[in-house]
Amino acid sequence: MPDTARGAEAEPGPIPPSSVRPTRRRTLLLAAGALMAVAAAGAGLLAARGSGAGGQSAGAADGLRHTTVEVATAACGHGWTHPQPGRQVFELHNTSSTAAEVYLTNPTTGAVYGEVEGLAPGTVRPLAVTLGNGSYAFKCLPDDADAVTGPTVRITGSKVRSGPAAVPITQQELIPPTLAYQKWIQARTVELAEKTDVLRDAVDRGDLAAARAAWLPAHLVYERMGAAYGTFGDSDGAINGTTAGLSGGVHDAGFTGFHRVEYGLWHGESASGLRGPADQLAKDVHKLESSWPTQRMDPADTGLRAHEILENTVQFELTGRTDYGSGTNLATARANLDGTRALLGYLRPLLKTRDTGLGALDSWMDRAQHTLDGLDHSGKWTPLARLTRPQREKVDADLGGLVERLADVAALTDVRRTA
Repeated sequence: MPDTARGAEAEPGPIPPSSVRPTRRRTLLLAAGALMAVAAAGAGLLAARGSGAGGQSAGAADGLRHTTVEVATAACGHGWTHPQPGRQVFELHNTSSTAAEVYLTNPTTGAVYGEVEGLAPGTVRPLAVTLGNGSYAFKCLPDDADAVTGPTVRITGSKVRSGPAAVPITQQELIPPTLAYQKWIQARTVELAEKTDVLRDAVDRGDLAAARAAWLPAHLVYERMGAAYGTFGDSDGAINGTTAGLSGGVHDAGFTGFHRVEYGLWHGESASGLRGPADQLAKDVHKLESSWPTQRMDPADTGLRAHEILENTVQFELTGRTDYGSGTNLATARANLDGTRALLGYLRPLLKTRDTGLGALDSWMDRAQHTLDGLDHSGKWTPLARLTRPQREKVDADLGGLVERLADVAALTDVRRTA
């Protein structure tokens, strides 16, 4: 995986809470099994669509019931006076002078059924949900002001089941799995240093066949560590950077790390020419190993990383953009899948009570693994260019479908403001 907003196990220590609320991507729809999340971009509609008397209309073009709901400190949730079950749309009208977030919640448990972010003053944005029997209330969270919960509305006598809802995760809840993952990464840095030393030693003694055999095992250790790349800082680019942005391409002095060594090993470079890059790679890896115990991952980013690892796999590995001669993109994809599994293992206690699609996600993980393993022939991976069309379509479909389902994890583990 490329550089992206990507020894003994010592206790990493406490993680300080972030002082700035991160800007996060919230994803997918209730119908797909995740929280409804509307991106903050765009000003929204200027007026409610099809709202009749009482702020409600059943005659919208989409055939759904539309209800205009006010978003304001003194009038949060006003306008929802005749609650009805089923699939419906709330037209959220911000009548205040400041931007706000809006959640549709269970007022007892705090579970969120849907949300809109960045609702600008004077604008209207739609929120589509499916509601069954239960109690509901809108929560309005104006910028730079306390949250306000509107009146509770109850639906009874429904034969429709409500769409998924999840209790928001706090940053405090994400600290234990993040600490555990940091310890797992620390063990991987030790393994990475050991296997990179084997690669360097093979180059140093001029045995390029042994170096080619040692390159992939070392590289795959690094590729399993994808959720920590953003904390690696400059080390990520030094260890696993590509030629992107380098004017000299593969001959640029700034091209270093695994891919620089890969290029030389599979393009006929001599051992003497590769000793410098291999030595530098080993030094950078050992630097990462020694510095990692002092690093601190941001708990608020942990769930997002579970999605980004394979999102980047699809973008970079399955397009061959990171192949510098070894033809091992599918091996890298398999290692990225391992890294995703590891991170999900630490997040599972939080997800199993929130993600109704967790079983389906596990099935897709197994499906993708089975597909990739079928392209590994005793350590010799099929290069992308040699995939048959059905094989290529299968890989793309399985990894792409898995990425869509991992977006639910990013949405459910997003640290939401609650007060």
